[in-house]
Amino acid sequence: MPETTHYIEHKEVVELLIKHAKFHEGKWMLSVAFNFGAGNAGPSVAETNPTAFVTLARIGIVPAPSDAPESLVLDAAVVNPAKKR
Repeated sequence: MPETTHYIEHKEVVELLIKHAKFHEGKWMLSVAFNFGAGNAGPSVAETNPTAFVTLARIGIVPAPSDAPESLVLDAAVVNPAKKR
């Protein structure tokens, strides 16, 4: 297992999901769904405080609305063109 951390940008995630879904057309952008919760936590019972929890539930792609900023959108025809027959 590599001992380094590897990060990718959000547009790379969108491109990978476009290719995974075999989409060849349309403009797509990232969609992330979070779950939120609350409870009490702390390093000890005496130091317990109200606490918020955020979990990453799902990552996906959705069709980009026409007014979406270009920096968030990938065109499937460009990043995953259909093969010519």
